[in-house]
Amino acid sequence: MADRENRVPDSRERLAHIIRLATRGFNRSLQIRLASHHVTFGQWIFLRILWQQEGLTQRELAEEAGLTEPTTHTALQRLEALGFLEKRTLAGNRRKQHVFLTERGKELRVELEPLAIEVNEVALDGLTPAEIETIRKGMLIILENLEEDERKAGEEGRKVPPTRVPT
Repeated sequence: MADRENRVPDSRERLAHIIRLATRGFNRSLQIRLASHHVTFGQWIFLRILWQQEGLTQRELAEEAGLTEPTTHTALQRLEALGFLEKRTLAGNRRKQHVFLTERGKELRVELEPLAIEVNEVALDGLTPAEIETIRKGMLIILENLEEDERKAGEEGRKVPPTRVPT
């Protein structure tokens, strides 16, 4: 099965499958590069969010990342142990903890963002700027269509089922 998963699909393959394989390829390529900096892909997800907006709560980070709160909690604990972030309470609410990058966490951006840029360059090698723009526009339309489909399903009372099995 692994060989089948790693094969390059042909032009008759469903687009959803091709996109899934491309996403997997992007992620694995970045994981390879992040490993030399002792950062996991899961940690990268949260660093990337925090480089854009600090002070989020664990719940907000989980929602932004599209991950569960327990997964987020574990990743944040590890990032805190590595000295990349700290949790603080803000004035007026001593219960909620907000997540902020340390100086080292902020400095990582200079080291790690070029790795993501490199992965994009590797993936897009051989495509013209016009082809890249066509792909980008098409993917944005696909995302809008799928978001609208999910919104309509929600209005009809159909929600995305949880991925965890109740115990």
